[in-house]
Amino acid sequence: MLPIHPIMVQSFAAIEREIGVHNFTTLEYAIIRRVIHSTADFDFKELIYFSPNAIASGIAALRGGVPIITDVSMVKQGIVNLVAQTFNNPIISAVEQASVALPGKTRTETGLLECWRKFPEAIYVIGNAPTALLALCNELKSSSINPALIIGAPVGFISVVESKAALANTSINQIRVEGRKGGSPVAAAIVNALIAIAYNQS
Repeated sequence: MLPIHPIMVQSFAAIEREIGVHNFTTLEYAIIRRVIHSTADFDFKELIYFSPNAIASGIAALRGGVPIITDVSMVKQGIVNLVAQTFNNPIISAVEQASVALPGKTRTETGLLECWRKFPEAIYVIGNAPTALLALCNELKSSSINPALIIGAPVGFISVVESKAALANTSINQIRVEGRKGGSPVAAAIVNALIAIAYNQS
C-alpha cells in the first residue's frame, strides 16, 4: 500500500463529511475525491465523466508499463514522483517534443501528434491544451489503434468545451471533465488516483 500523508488523510475525511450523497463506485469516488482534494472545488463531483471501461483500462495500462503522454510539463511534474514510486512508466510531455510549432498549430499540438505517431496505445493526459485534445480526437477517426485511456481535462474559454465534445463523440476509454473547468492539477490528480488504485490493488 502506498503511504498517505496525515494531512491528506484529514483532507479526505473533510471531503467525506462535505460531499453528500452520491452514486459513484468506490473507484470513481477515489478519483473524484483526489481531484477535490487538489482543487478544494466540489463542482467536480458533477463534472467528471467516466466511460464504462476507463478505470479498468487505465489500471491495466499502468501495470503494463505503457507510456503516459501529457500535453504540458506541469502535468508531467505532477505525476512523476508517484510514477517513479510505483510502475515507472515512461512519461513524455508533448510540448517538450516540439521545439517549434508546425504551421497553423501550437507547439503542444505539434508535439502531441509526434507522440501519437510513436505511441498510439499510450495513456494520454490533457490538462491544459484543447488544441492537443482536438488534434488527438481527429487522429482517432482514421486509426486502427486506440489509446488505453484519454484523460480530457483542458481548462479555459477557447476551444475547451469543443475539444471535450469531440472526445465525448468517440468510443475511446476516457475520463472527461465537462465544461470549462479542468487544468493541469486536475489532470495530474486523476492520474495519481489511478496509480494509487492500481498499485494498492496489485
